[in-house]
Amino acid sequence: MKRFMIVLTTLVLTTGLLYLVGHIFTIPLLMFHHKYIDNLNGFYITSSSLIPLMIGLIVSFFAENIYVYKYRQKLG
Repeated sequence: MKRFMIVLTTLVLTTGLLYLVGHIFTIPLLMFHHKYIDNLNGFYITSSSLIPLMIGLIVSFFAENIYVYKYRQKLG
C-alpha cells in the first residue's frame, strides 16, 4: 500500500508542478488547454500537452524503483 501511495503522490506532484510552471511562465509544451464546443452537435474537442503527464509517469517509475531497492536493502 505504501508503494502505491509513493507512486501516486510522485505522479500527482510532478505532473501538477510541471503544469503549474507551464502556466506561470507561459510554456506551451507544459500547459494544458481544454476546449469543448457543441454547436448543435458539431461536437469539437481539443486538448493540449500531455508531456507533463509523461514526465510524471517516468519520475514515478523511478521513484518506485528506488523505493523497492531501499526496501530490499533494509530487509537484508
